[in-house]
Amino acid sequence: MADTSDGRSAELPSESGDGGPDSPERQSFFTRLFRRESSEADEGGDGASHATSDASRGAREMLVNLRNMRNIRVDDVSVPRPDIVAVSQDATLEEALATFQSSTNSRLPVYAENLDQPVGLVHLKDLALKYGFGASPDGFDLRGLLRPLLYAPPSMPIGVLLQKMQAARIHMALVIDEYGGVDGLVTIEDLLEQIVGDIADEHDEDEGQLWTLEAPGVYIAQPRVELDDFEAETGIRLADGDTAEETDTLGGLVYRMAGRVPARGEVVMHPDGHEFEVVDADARRIKRMRVRLRPSGPAAEAAE
Repeated sequence: MADTSDGRSAELPSESGDGGPDSPERQSFFTRLFRRESSEADEGGDGASHATSDASRGAREMLVNLRNMRNIRVDDVSVPRPDIVAVSQDATLEEALATFQSSTNSRLPVYAENLDQPVGLVHLKDLALKYGFGASPDGFDLRGLLRPLLYAPPSMPIGVLLQKMQAARIHMALVIDEYGGVDGLVTIEDLLEQIVGDIADEHDEDEGQLWTLEAPGVYIAQPRVELDDFEAETGIRLADGDTAEETDTLGGLVYRMAGRVPARGEVVMHPDGHEFEVVDADARRIKRMRVRLRPSGPAAEAAE
């Protein structure tokens, strides 16, 4: 998981107070910005009508997302515990560097004996400045580079957590369950994506590649893959009748079979035995899935 830069995040509307969300004292930066963009779009000429229309639509969507932040909980967007990449406070320089390299993260939580005993976070920049550029690794101690972490309950609204991150200038938080154990991890990027959509960086997978073959009969696919294209690629029919007429994408097929937005890690079964594992998702949509196709014809009979 990638982190954003250390720039200041915009102030969000307060979760409490007597003024309404549109009162001047509670208008957020985003609200004022989107209102100004909408006004500029209305005053624009016909020559840029398509561009201004797209910009206004995007601004309105982000404003709606912003107002919905109080209804989305931290555990709706956090990385689950099994997927957290962390490092021990007793790690050597080589172990710390290897963990940063394999995860491509710029921040890592640091723990004492196990993940339920977090002691802070380490930033790749701090590690590089102190032990990189030819500096001697003698006396390396990861505890000397620790920065503080935030802690949040699973039920906290993400708008409240974003305000806390802004005030403390800490861009990572661990989700702590009712027993004091670590249940997940969330970064400021995870929260901002709920407003502006996916934030891709140079380490994210190529969005232009809609699917990749991971193993025979196993694909890593994006939910926006056209169902017809995927069926043509695999030679396996996934939708018939009304389902085929009403479903255009692979993600839409999974939504229809599950009857809701499935959670990260959930496996949705196809009536013909195919498996759709949700690799990445948030409260609103699937982001990536693993498709395990059951062989058809003679191959399927031989497998049985």
